[in-house]
Amino acid sequence: MRIKEHPIIDFKRGKPVSFTFNGREITAFEGETIAAALHAAGVRVLSHSHDLKRPRGFFCAIGNCSSCLMKVNGAYNVRICVTPVREGDRVEMQEGRGDIIAKA
Repeated sequence: MRIKEHPIIDFKRGKPVSFTFNGREITAFEGETIAAALHAAGVRVLSHSHDLKRPRGFFCAIGNCSSCLMKVNGAYNVRICVTPVREGDRVEMQEGRGDIIAKA
């Protein structure tokens, strides 16, 4: 779900780009964050709590919490709520705390 019209804000969409999330192709717009693109594509669970494995969704949207940490292009612990989507990104849900060693 994306807001397409607003009485005050003018939305200027970037060009369409595609990326994969857990192997599924997703279409986004240049300038969107990965989390916004996933939310628009119907993805509501971004991670699970470490101890009880409860689902976590889009929460703070400013990079302060750890609810949106994912593996992006081989790098763990990327805060997708503040990371712009790029053509060809490979985004994967992260299990647990991820690998300590970055693989960028």
